[in-house]
Amino acid sequence: MSSTDRLAQLSEAGVSIWLDDLSRERLDTGNLAGLIRDKHVVGVTTNPTIFANALSKGEAYDKQVGELAARGADLDATVRELTTTDVRNAADLFRDVYTATNGVDGRVSIEVDPRLAKDADATVAEAQDLWKTVDRPNLLVKIPATEEGLPAITRTLAEGVSVNVTLIFSEERYRAVIEAYFAGLEQAKANGHDLKGIHSVASFFVSRVDAEIDKRLDAIGTDEAKALRGEAAIANARIAYAAYEELFASDRWKALAADGANVQRPLWASTGVKDPSYSDTRYVDQLVVANTVNTMPEKTLEAAADHAEIDGDKVSGTETAARALFAKLEAVGIDITDVFLVLENEGVEKFEKSWSELLETVTGQLAKAKG
Repeated sequence: MSSTDRLAQLSEAGVSIWLDDLSRERLDTGNLAGLIRDKHVVGVTTNPTIFANALSKGEAYDKQVGELAARGADLDATVRELTTTDVRNAADLFRDVYTATNGVDGRVSIEVDPRLAKDADATVAEAQDLWKTVDRPNLLVKIPATEEGLPAITRTLAEGVSVNVTLIFSEERYRAVIEAYFAGLEQAKANGHDLKGIHSVASFFVSRVDAEIDKRLDAIGTDEAKALRGEAAIANARIAYAAYEELFASDRWKALAADGANVQRPLWASTGVKDPSYSDTRYVDQLVVANTVNTMPEKTLEAAADHAEIDGDKVSGTETAARALFAKLEAVGIDITDVFLVLENEGVEKFEKSWSELLETVTGQLAKAKG
């Protein structure tokens, strides 16, 4: 089977393939356009780590940094200009996909400053500013699903801004995210916004769950514990999908849908495999189910194109088995609540660290440009 066939099968199964990466180089060389043309890529996600990596490599940003330095732009303004330029240009590249899918795909995400993850008011202000600055209808503004992020998500949606909710690890938090989405749409309607124009995805992180739980299972060290390695992340995502099916069949949702609201699709994020002993496509082919997005680093995309085993829905009807797996994890001594707390805190910290690295890189580039 050819690579195009595997990725086509994935798309036909109802999984939208988004690339988890963006850079000026990808845009300038035509690499991203090629992935859209040849690899069924219908969206792009970014995060602070992706931008930190992009800006630290090569010379693709030098010209724009020089122009901004000559204008006297400060550090924050320069970072905003560099990142939103990439996102705006990517959004233009995906405009045909956006139009062809009635706004479902063709989406490009940009994250609010991760230093604001615990400040709802500042997050809302930043989200609105990014929405206006990029000024493209196929933008998604990423807001972390921290406790402080939940009201910010509702308030941002209420202003008619489309949102990618990120850093979701647990079923409990995911249910709160869907609640925040419903409330945001209800407020948006009250504010006079057309619900047809508001879109959202809920980014449920996958591989990091296995990385954390496997580490704890290894520390427990019993045969029963070791037998559960590599099982948690996929089970967790399958439980999340069951919650999605339940809540988007509710009367509350049906009322919103009647007003033109769009379903908030689950998005499988963190799908690059961290343990080399596992199949490098497991978080793709084991999570095939309709009405989802899988955002992949290019390495995972290429692996999926080469040898993923796409053979139908692997999620529907698996909730009971997935919950039984979690009962086994707790029985051997895994504190699931603590796992999710650690992962959320680490996720925020990682993005804050990447943002600091990004600021450091751009500081050096500005200094160099000013001579």
